Amino acid sequence: MTIRVRAGALAAVTMLLAGMAVGCDSGSTDKAGDDGKNAEPPAPSAKAPAAGAPQQPALPALSAALTGQKLGWKRCEAPVKAQGSQAKPPGKQWQCATLKAPLDYRKPAGETIGIALIRAKVKEPSKRIGSLLFNFGGPGGSGVAGLPGAAERFATLHDRYDLVSFDPRGVAESSAVTCRSDKETEKSLGLDSTPDSPSEEKTFLDDSTAFGAGCARLSGRVLPHVGTTSAARDMDLMRQVLGDEKLHYLGFSYGTELGGVYAHLYPKNVGRLVLDAVVDPSADYAGHALNQARGFQRALENYFKSRDISAQDGTARVVKLLDRLDRKPLPTAEDRKLTQGLALTGIVMPLYSEENWQFLTKALDEAENGDGSRLLLMADAYNDRSEGGSYSTQSHSQRAISCADTKGRATAAEVRSRHLPEFTKVSPVFGPYLAWDLAGWCADWPVPGESETSEVAAESAAPILVVGTTGDPATPYEGAKKMADELGAGVGVLLTNKGEGHGAYGNGACVTRTVDAYLLDGKVPANGTTCS
Repeated sequence: MTIRVRAGALAAVTMLLAGMAVGCDSGSTDKAGDDGKNAEPPAPSAKAPAAGAPQQPALPALSAALTGQKLGWKRCEAPVKAQGSQAKPPGKQWQCATLKAPLDYRKPAGETIGIALIRAKVKEPSKRIGSLLFNFGGPGGSGVAGLPGAAERFATLHDRYDLVSFDPRGVAESSAVTCRSDKETEKSLGLDSTPDSPSEEKTFLDDSTAFGAGCARLSGRVLPHVGTTSAARDMDLMRQVLGDEKLHYLGFSYGTELGGVYAHLYPKNVGRLVLDAVVDPSADYAGHALNQARGFQRALENYFKSRDISAQDGTARVVKLLDRLDRKPLPTAEDRKLTQGLALTGIVMPLYSEENWQFLTKALDEAENGDGSRLLLMADAYNDRSEGGSYSTQSHSQRAISCADTKGRATAAEVRSRHLPEFTKVSPVFGPYLAWDLAGWCADWPVPGESETSEVAAESAAPILVVGTTGDPATPYEGAKKMADELGAGVGVLLTNKGEGHGAYGNGACVTRTVDAYLLDGKVPANGTTCS
């Protein structure tokens, strides 16, 4: 299992847990009112290019057939790769089209790939600013499936923008990467992802290798071309085809990395860019995982503190439960067991939002009393498992994009000797899983990674708004400060949201008002502004 950032996790858990609220409080918290320390502004100058980040070579120009192509917008059908409520056709205001992009930007006259787009045209055409492009994270999240369900959050922006999103290359309707069957996925999720013996370790690593081999066998055509740099180039092609002089963009979670890479590649084309729930561009392969261990541990401790339970006692309680499940999985209401790995995934799910902590209380209480049903249900939602036992391919796309981006790889020996002690010290709950994930995530990957870290320096770009939440579990707040710094002096503008949860826009009046003023009126807040 993995607890890498999952696109749409917050929306999924909110819908799932709404039906589990019987017997629980249903109160919510506005994150704009939480206490915390004021943010430090970014350093006065951007750093030099990251070690291991290659300079992007000059590429051949795109033909007029690509940049001047006409999109055949039509009424959207149901996304074939989606699950649950997202698998239904969106309302009649939504139009879909396919953008033709080079499969390999080094050979723009060669083979092409279709990039699925969705849009809802501006509500007030006379006040139209342009297109506002969205990416909701992952990597691997479908914008075509996700934007219609989230559009209500962006109603104010819709007054003056066409709302536009897309499935990045290798995702959902854009030649989705597929690596294994539902049956193989089900078996894999039941494996011990913190091996305690040589045989468990071999099983874990063999499964990881088999995953990569499956990607190469089933999706070998697109696998070398699904990295973030290519997706950023697709975004600039979208900008041209949509008729926008500048790119206006709202990216969440992994979408912040994509937005930062775009700004680096096309600084002169940056319009109004917002990066919310920010991935740390300075972190390498192991650093990202360690950041997540730290972030989820912080959120778990804050959850226990909200229940007047000490961080130490709460952590010990969860470790005890997970150790128990390692020895003997729990029965559930289904004909399936709650394993240690599935339980951890179920614990992660409600930590994405403070509003959903209440459901973690019920699930933990039931698991400690021998019933794993609620934790299994939350794990299934996180893993995109349908009631019928099918899985979406988002996790396949996520892994393929991640491993195309990063050169980072780790052996089992390196995990045991170096990473496991460090990660476990940071988080006794999440650390062991994320440490072992280093050995499994890109094991024997058939495509080489691009760089050690992301390059986002964009010194000549217009100001970019960077939003970080102090209690974000999946993309810890420190990453927002690093992003604002690395974008460059006068470019990265840090906005701090003092609160809990993954993502701030739409979850607090102060942040939402500030972002709206920037996107609608071009009002750039003072660097280091704090919402409290």
